[in-house]
Amino acid sequence: MKISVVIPACNEAEGLSLILPAIKALAIADEILVINDGSTDNTLAVCEANQVRVVSHPYTMGNGATIKTGAREAHGDLLVFMDADGQHAPEDIPRLLARIDEGFDMVVGARSHTCHTSLFRKYGNYLYARIASQMTGYNIKDLTSGFRVVKADLFRKYLYLLPNGFSYPTTITMAFFKSGFPVAYEPIKVRQETGDSHIHILKDGFRFFLIILKIGALFSPMRFFLPISAGLALIALAYYGYTYHTAGRFTNMGALLFLSSLFTFLIGMLAELVSALHYKDAEKESIHRRLYNPDE
Repeated sequence: MKISVVIPACNEAEGLSLILPAIKALAIADEILVINDGSTDNTLAVCEANQVRVVSHPYTMGNGATIKTGAREAHGDLLVFMDADGQHAPEDIPRLLARIDEGFDMVVGARSHTCHTSLFRKYGNYLYARIASQMTGYNIKDLTSGFRVVKADLFRKYLYLLPNGFSYPTTITMAFFKSGFPVAYEPIKVRQETGDSHIHILKDGFRFFLIILKIGALFSPMRFFLPISAGLALIALAYYGYTYHTAGRFTNMGALLFLSSLFTFLIGMLAELVSALHYKDAEKESIHRRLYNPDE
């Protein structure tokens, strides 16, 4: 199987100058593809010096958009995604590729909790993984890692789900779990990234909230909406008991709480049906692969 290493890059000349020679020295990639996301530094010059293929965006479109461009442009059967800032060690690529030979469709480089450069990032990623594990029933060791190997044909099936900005790893991981495509986690060590940290407490806190919503929406909406509906119903019952005891009647606020619980439940049911439509071809794909690729 041909291997394409896809590296999204926006102003990452320093990091690329370190990792590109290391990847070439491994001599395992049939193609090294850098997606230049509107860089204004020497990113292009570094790529030219290392003689790797480059596809450039005319302006900065976001990490997710860069990943989608890389998936469309890559020629390999296996896609190796890694960050351009130097935190991922190219020497770990063979270990991730070896897990594909064991029958997995995607292998994620899982960072240990000691790898993160800030407490916010450390505990944020730990919390992502724990919540996702509870909602999916799988032991998700690292939900947001950008270092992974994946079969190109399966990855491209879900390009329309990927956001142009933040959280593409969350989306694609949930899509694979929901579709029943096996995912493995391989421990990696993360090196100190080059450049300044882009972590912002308020902005990334909001992103965390969106990731939690996305986990629920992509994998099992009812697991997300049902507890909220039940909580609203309990509050409504408690409020009704209070108002009946103090005023001897059923108030408008009580009615509103009961209706909110009902509407939340119905939204969850609808979201469950919509979510299932995203994966309606997954079984067909599995049957096709068993028939035409019996050795996989």
